[in-house]
Amino acid sequence: MEARAVAREIRMSPRKVRLVADQIRGRSVSDAMSALRFSKRAASVPVEKTLLSAVANVREKADEEGEALDIDELTVRRIFVDGGPTQRRWRAGAMGRPKPRRRRTSHITVVVEAKEG
Repeated sequence: MEARAVAREIRMSPRKVRLVADQIRGRSVSDAMSALRFSKRAASVPVEKTLLSAVANVREKADEEGEALDIDELTVRRIFVDGGPTQRRWRAGAMGRPKPRRRRTSHITVVVEAKEG
């Protein structure tokens, strides 16, 4: 059984979020949660929230089907980060000319799977 959670338009660069996502890919949920809690990167906060949402989704799915689910048997099957819409802003540059500032956003997708058997 698997469930997924998506966090959209997170105000953080996809490049920075991918560094955190690569650390928890393929791990068990408990290992991933401890790695995220002790990480110093700011991107670990939205990734942790998305992971908790995926765990809650798989719990709901198990309750609907009437199955018993042990959280220790969950693994992070897939996690990927896509780029979201970029906000374009302008700031004064040399001699009063406008210089572009791009505010990047990210979409985080986490797929959690329970081991069958």
